[in-house]
Amino acid sequence: MTDLTKLSAAALADKLAAREVSSVEATQAHLDRIAAVDGDIHAFLHVSDTALEVAADIDRRRAAGERLGPVAGVPLAIKDVLVTTDMPSTSGSKILEGYMSPYDATVVARSRAAGLVPLGKTNMDEFAMGSSTEHSAYGPTRNPWDLDRIPGGSGGGSAAAVAAFEAPLALGSDTGGSIRQPAHVTGTVGLKPTYGGVSRYGAIALASSLDQVGPVTRTVLDAGLLHDVIGGHDPHDATSLTDAWPSFADAAREGAHGDVLRGLKVGVIKELPDQGFQPGVSASFRGALAAMEAQGAEIVEISAPHFEYGVAAYYLILPAEASSNLAKFDSVRFGLRVDVPGGTVEDVMAATRDRGFGDEVKRRIILGTYALSAGYYDAYYGSAQKVRTLIQRDFDEAFARVDVIATPSAPTTAFRLGEKIDDPMQMYLNDVTTIPANLAGVPGISIPSGLAAEDGLPVGIQFLAPAREDARLYRVGAALEAVLLDSWGAPLLDRAPILGGGR
Repeated sequence: MTDLTKLSAAALADKLAAREVSSVEATQAHLDRIAAVDGDIHAFLHVSDTALEVAADIDRRRAAGERLGPVAGVPLAIKDVLVTTDMPSTSGSKILEGYMSPYDATVVARSRAAGLVPLGKTNMDEFAMGSSTEHSAYGPTRNPWDLDRIPGGSGGGSAAAVAAFEAPLALGSDTGGSIRQPAHVTGTVGLKPTYGGVSRYGAIALASSLDQVGPVTRTVLDAGLLHDVIGGHDPHDATSLTDAWPSFADAAREGAHGDVLRGLKVGVIKELPDQGFQPGVSASFRGALAAMEAQGAEIVEISAPHFEYGVAAYYLILPAEASSNLAKFDSVRFGLRVDVPGGTVEDVMAATRDRGFGDEVKRRIILGTYALSAGYYDAYYGSAQKVRTLIQRDFDEAFARVDVIATPSAPTTAFRLGEKIDDPMQMYLNDVTTIPANLAGVPGISIPSGLAAEDGLPVGIQFLAPAREDARLYRVGAALEAVLLDSWGAPLLDRAPILGGGR
């Protein structure tokens, strides 16, 4: 039998629909893969003990002639920021260790309704604060390409699970690049939808005006298939858009088989110089642009003068919103409680938050509380919101001239574990190209663009489109994916990650 874990989700779904394989067989193959390699990778915090039962039910329904969705029976990994009723939801934090939610996140509920089979919950930086998954309270995840390197963050667990063939599909969340940056360093595909395009209900909040749930996959088509399942209006989410969305899977198919790149105007930001970017990342980016140009795309230099302030604005807005969102973890309502004999409620709260939160979470709570404090609000948080408006205007002016904007998905390939964990500023700068999309609410996708010459590690190219034009990203991403497959192959489809190497 074909190694079911190496199939794309689309190919596996076709085999399931044709009853060439069963969902139980596909699920068991992925559970076996997790058992074989996750001791080294640590992509999962919890593996479902009911996955095979869910898969068996899908098989029974299919055998009975029930009409099922296009991805019914395909296994799915779920980032631990999304609450689930049947598995713990910890958001990578000790303060929520063992917490069982009374309800499913909307995207989880929609995944179950579509017949996807949850495999488990994936590791992440605590409360999604980080770019390396080293800030998880349960230990770091390792990159399948080199176990001494990070898998990106905060959603490194989802990206590593997909890269290591432990799951064909995964759910992630992206507050400043937490889907796209892990995709870049693991050779996977990650998409941040338009803000409001996918429900945030049941996603444990970090920064409510920035957070967005999206797909993590090995191909653009697979991302479209998952996006079709989880997207659309949700009355439980006040920020959810009421738009009627097209099929993103169909958009990906159109991109892969149409002449999408001919005449496409691709914006390249002149204020984004090569300095600060690893040579292999810059070379891969230029190579991808050249490949698009050879297919008839037009490369247009554009100006986005306020992008350089994006990181500074983001790291005022995010901590401010996080300090408010995390106030609910107070030892009273749910989660960890540290008893202080003879102490007051305030003493118990302080002890609980001190023990339950990690260093990075504490750092951002303190920074956010300061930015919101009397006398400093206008100088910090208010000023950051003004910069956010300027960045949104940069996008508006750019998209008046071009169809999409292209950037490297991150400045470097995967760095070594421990290399930046004690230098928060260097860690924060890793999101320099991804943050503007979150500040503006526009969609962004990262697809693999090659391997860096100096270290042989994956590199991604990012495309950004106007708000609500997610389908455009699927068309462009799939078109370039097809071109690059012809020119150099795909890291995860043609060359297996170096599991067991570098350690």
